[in-house]
Amino acid sequence: MLHNNVIDAIGHTPLVSLDLGGAAVYAKLELQNLFAMKDRVARQIILAARESGELAPGAAIVESSSGTMALGVALVGTALGHPVHIVTDPRIDPITLAKLRFLGCSVHIVDKMTAHGWQGARLERLELLRAELPGSFWPRQYSNPENPRAYATLAAELLADLGHIDVLVGAVGSGGSLCGTARALREKLPDLWTVGVDCVGSVIFGQPDLPGRLQSGLGNSLVPANVDHAVIDEVHWLNDREAFQATADLAAEQQIFGGNTAGSVYGVMRHLARRESPGTTIVGIMPDRGDRYCATVYDEGHWLEKDLHSMPVATAPVEVDASQTVSTWSNCFPGQRRREVRCEAVLPA
Repeated sequence: MLHNNVIDAIGHTPLVSLDLGGAAVYAKLELQNLFAMKDRVARQIILAARESGELAPGAAIVESSSGTMALGVALVGTALGHPVHIVTDPRIDPITLAKLRFLGCSVHIVDKMTAHGWQGARLERLELLRAELPGSFWPRQYSNPENPRAYATLAAELLADLGHIDVLVGAVGSGGSLCGTARALREKLPDLWTVGVDCVGSVIFGQPDLPGRLQSGLGNSLVPANVDHAVIDEVHWLNDREAFQATADLAAEQQIFGGNTAGSVYGVMRHLARRESPGTTIVGIMPDRGDRYCATVYDEGHWLEKDLHSMPVATAPVEVDASQTVSTWSNCFPGQRRREVRCEAVLPA
């Protein structure tokens, strides 16, 4: 497939059928973008800002990210001739750090979290940096409406491949991918059921903040403006052990070497494949490849260091009220809609 440049090559990702029995389950491999799923967001935001004049030719771009948004901004920004400054924190993995530096970015690492966690510390440093760089542009992935708009292309690819989707599953961090894809799909599929996947200790869906959580790429210590609760019908929370184990299972069972966001989505998809009626079409968005997680999710030493094996683990979610604090895999239905599903108990193990 020929493209004129690396920016045009963003998107066009594979959709792969997974044999999980019963329902028709598909994985949208956004991890097959040049870096990851946020390549779409960076392209949309930066091109829109250049078109509007908010981003002048040659002006600096400053973004707060510890992962794939940083890589997307680095890809698009540097390709278009902008100096790119990334504000991150010590959790950044060495592979991402190496990619950013060799793409020519300036990387600024905060040394401690604030009352609002690492996210708050990064945003404080970002404001100081912007004051030092007059005319700099901040993509604001957590509140910029161009973030969810970027996923109209993803929705179009899904519709072109499948025509109809019953259930969409995605991790929630900034809120852009799941909410943007769901909104675009519902223009054609008003009955789409949307399932958000979060982590234990994230505040996005009303849980108390646990700054020590180990998962990255989903969850937040702040509630992003781009999280549209109106389009999310069901929410699942997984703790670190459950998410990491599901990620390992994704590699072993489906040969997809993903990050813990992809793994968490996979764990929920397996459950939905058992819960939903035969013939239901389920699509899960797989955001990130696993190379960034070799020293964490895929490293037994990290499991031992963080005592992950002693964490409680559930093999299926427990339905809770949204106000209940959770510690293991749980789900809730925050809106007014309820989904009629078959009983898992009648299915073989």
